[in-house]
Amino acid sequence: MSFTVAIDGPAAAGKGTISRAVAVHFGFAHLDTGLLYRAVGARMLDGLDPVDAARTLEPSVLERGDLRAPEVAQAASKVAAIPEVRAALVDFQRAFAARAGGAVLDGRDIGTVICPEAPAKLFVTASDEVRAERRFLELRQKGVETSFEEVLAEMRERDARDSARATAPLRPAEDAVILDTSRLSIEAAVGAAIETIRTRHPA
Repeated sequence: MSFTVAIDGPAAAGKGTISRAVAVHFGFAHLDTGLLYRAVGARMLDGLDPVDAARTLEPSVLERGDLRAPEVAQAASKVAAIPEVRAALVDFQRAFAARAGGAVLDGRDIGTVICPEAPAKLFVTASDEVRAERRFLELRQKGVETSFEEVLAEMRERDARDSARATAPLRPAEDAVILDTSRLSIEAAVGAAIETIRTRHPA
């Protein structure tokens, strides 16, 4: 039996961490759909046309070691605003969501566009400052030279672009449960997500 969990939200809100934990808890497969766009963005930075990069995307590209780099994140946000790129990646995501045994997909338009009929939907968010601090610390641990102010500015720029794009803008689905992680520990956020999903999962 298939069961889809759609988890959306802006960068550094905690949706990836929550999604992976939820998948492990329920024994579901997990797909970080942002990696698809990061992979296309990385290939664009390599010189490929973004639409061609999306249409010829192979799963092996998701293993690239540079997909978490800041410049790739910015490129991902830019290619995600291209309707033809999004269309090329829709079938891949929907096929994953329909797999037997259950699936958790996290991204920015899972509950609104990719899987609008998903029985469990979460929109994970946090304040700009909290998200920027999380990303700043993450980058600093990786040895990336930046400042909190730069990270905050880039994050707000990306949020504005993701929310304003004509195709699949970043927004909660009408029936999504909003989970604000600004003041929650990882354990508390994961626990809240699991409890929300459990009420919708026919165990």
